[in-house]
Amino acid sequence: VLGGRAMEIVYSESELRRYMNEAVSVSNDSPVLLDRFLDDAVEVDVDAICDGTDVVVAGIMEHIEQAGVHSGDSACVLPPRSLDAAMQDELCRQVAAMAHGLKVVGLMNTQFAIQRGRIFVLEVNPRASRTVPFVSKATGLPWAKIAARCMAGISLKEQGIPLTLPTPKKFSVKESVFPFVKFPGVDPILGPEMKSTGEVMGVGDSFEEAFAKALRGASITLPQPKGAAEPLLAFISVRDVDKSGAVQLAKDMIEAGFVLCATGGTAKALQAAGVECSKVKKVTEGRPHIVDMLKNDEVSFVVNTTEGKRAIEESRTVRSAALGSGTPYFTTLAGGFAAVGALAHLDNVEVTRLQDMHD
Repeated sequence: VLGGRAMEIVYSESELRRYMNEAVSVSNDSPVLLDRFLDDAVEVDVDAICDGTDVVVAGIMEHIEQAGVHSGDSACVLPPRSLDAAMQDELCRQVAAMAHGLKVVGLMNTQFAIQRGRIFVLEVNPRASRTVPFVSKATGLPWAKIAARCMAGISLKEQGIPLTLPTPKKFSVKESVFPFVKFPGVDPILGPEMKSTGEVMGVGDSFEEAFAKALRGASITLPQPKGAAEPLLAFISVRDVDKSGAVQLAKDMIEAGFVLCATGGTAKALQAAGVECSKVKKVTEGRPHIVDMLKNDEVSFVVNTTEGKRAIEESRTVRSAALGSGTPYFTTLAGGFAAVGALAHLDNVEVTRLQDMHD
């Protein structure tokens, strides 16, 4: 899955057989793996524990970025913000069935993608995941210790662990920490290759508040357009498939207090939808261009999505300039929406202690 978007190549059975016969020799010793990629899907991480008889789901984490971004790089929220009770129940049912089928005793992590209500299993890992410490803090239960006791023969019932999905009192957001500042020249665009080197956690009464705190913990400083002495300029440039969604994002950005600028294609799409937006030049269109503006600190916020080898390479200088100038940037629409929603909570400096969350 590249750049948050998936591609599916469909062959008829006869075409596939002809291609395989001509190109490769297929057997049990030399199998062929056919991948199916999903577009516009929500990714979900589920941590669970099985004692050999009973299964408890420790937490369902909904990724902020769409499927296609490595789970280690994607922000996630617990409890999920867009999955209804029926969908969560179905995820729990499928996890329990797989835990029993795989004869798991201890922790298990499952990654799903949900596309228009249809559930796809991406992978199942019969082991602890990096999400376990996060889930433990968010729910107030020591899941690693509980799993270790199960592996030692002490059942969930004997430990007094309820078999129902925990319902946290607050929203918790896990945000990734990236080392891009220390490695000049590395493209910060998110994709299937994991680039993060750590993570932080934000807690709040709403997803937006928790996300704002998580960004602050990851040393991402969002601008405060409302109340600024002069209007703050935000730059938006998106791939074709994101242009319809970018219209609502642009409206949200204007509502938050930004003035917008965009490259030609995005500016045209926004203006056609009645969104006020000025056009700026790409690097290939002469100067002054968007990179000049970023280097001169004229831009305060960046949303840039792209796909295709040529487009990714052309927009790389935009991401590098934003990184170099300390301008917050987001390479997915979902990340942009979440960040704009967080702007209203930047003044909230209330600290939530773990002890207060689970008293």
